[in-house]
Amino acid sequence: MPRVAKSSYLVPFDGSFRVSKAPTGPPEGAPSTKRCRLMLTESIEELRDLQEKLNAEDQRALLIVFQAMDAAGKDGTIRAVMTGINPAGVEVYSFKQPNSYELDHDFLWRTAVRLPERGHIGIFNRSYYEEVLVVRVHPEFLDAQRLTHQPPLKRLWEERYESIREHEKHLARNGTTILKFWLNVSKQEQRRRFLSRIEEAEKNWKFQAADIRERQHWKQYMASYQEALNATSRPWAPWFVIPADDKDYMRMLVAEIVVDTLRRLDPQYPKLPREAREELAKMQKRLRKGQA
Repeated sequence: MPRVAKSSYLVPFDGSFRVSKAPTGPPEGAPSTKRCRLMLTESIEELRDLQEKLNAEDQRALLIVFQAMDAAGKDGTIRAVMTGINPAGVEVYSFKQPNSYELDHDFLWRTAVRLPERGHIGIFNRSYYEEVLVVRVHPEFLDAQRLTHQPPLKRLWEERYESIREHEKHLARNGTTILKFWLNVSKQEQRRRFLSRIEEAEKNWKFQAADIRERQHWKQYMASYQEALNATSRPWAPWFVIPADDKDYMRMLVAEIVVDTLRRLDPQYPKLPREAREELAKMQKRLRKGQA
């Protein structure tokens, strides 16, 4: 089945990305809902095989970062794409408001201690990018961080972008491949989903009054996303802006990008040295003869 062109969703490395030009829905001629689901199933099957090889190879890790406005579909996308994948080789962390212990460390610490080990896929549902998104929209949150060095805000964000770029480059140099997804939902679709959470009793638990308050800062969030993505999309840690108004298209696209990335890594099952293979052959003979 033909694949979707994904290069158009990659945030360029030259700072030219503009939120206003980023689609929130599928392009004209996009696969139907049924076909998106079939393509997702095919990607999951291949992902399962690639993840087993990555785990067996035990040399590299894959870190997948999800950022989005509320109700964009981060949780559902993670569940859908990772369906059927060996849970022993996948670690998912959801980062909420930092607690007092986390605030006693630098802003990268709480995510650094949860990075995936070699052979594993790590998924961050929100991440250190909250520090240049939510905190940028609400700079009063900096008070709780008790910073010993706090330059003017414009310089502070630039320093944090620099820290993030260096952090991600260090990870890439040491065997962690990084993929970053911004699930780009429109303000209109977010409104529809919020209403659904209120009107459908089984979804009430998902809704918080704070979600409505944050909608009032939509323009500031979009400006923050645009600057953060331009400042930190690099060849070793690219950003992809995924249209999020159509959940089936979004999940299919994320899965295909993850699979494409693992294909390029081309993980392999380890090959045993000759002595080990000879020992296995001996054990095989003994088992077949009932001697073991």
